[in-house]
Amino acid sequence: MAQPKNFSASTVRRLPSYLPVIRDLQQEGKEFVSATVIAEELQLDSIQVRKDLAMTGIAGTPKKGFPIEDLTDAIERFLGWNSTCDAVLVGAGNLGTALLGYKGFLLHGLNIMAAFDSNARKIGAVIHGIKILNAETMDIQIKNFGVKIALLTVPAECAQKTADILAGAGIEGLWNFTGLKLKVPKNVAVQQEDLSAGYALLRVKMITPATPVT
Repeated sequence: MAQPKNFSASTVRRLPSYLPVIRDLQQEGKEFVSATVIAEELQLDSIQVRKDLAMTGIAGTPKKGFPIEDLTDAIERFLGWNSTCDAVLVGAGNLGTALLGYKGFLLHGLNIMAAFDSNARKIGAVIHGIKILNAETMDIQIKNFGVKIALLTVPAECAQKTADILAGAGIEGLWNFTGLKLKVPKNVAVQQEDLSAGYALLRVKMITPATPVT
């Protein structure tokens, strides 16, 4: 099933949170689930949940809801989690090392097959079962691997130069954890993860709990 050309980023962010609810109900022996049940569990608006699920292309049954097995498949297919996608990580520092050890990526079809670093003490090491390769050779190595996704966890001052190399090596998707806004060719998609912004939002919610922040 082809993904709709126009989709909401908010919908994409919410859909993964629906899966644990759906799977818990399946474990309880339920065969159908309604948008209302999901919304109540996650404290969301049922109309919004219904719209989100509609983006996956699945249709519910009146008074029954959505078949749980079909709904799970539809969400995973929409998110691209129904097949394995190989990736590399660049920057095996503290954050990079933590990401290499995160087993949840494999559950969503993301397989980090190799990592790169410029630190001579790390090159050749194996971290969480993944070998650290020399960053000086990553353009050639990435072309040989044929991967299209890279996780970027290098220092901010190296981020743009590294992104240029990655784009030139054929990377089409950059998951950027550096905090620096990157300039990339139009054919390269970038997902920015700013940890400081996330912490700032958490603090504001704590300071002003009566004011909803969306």
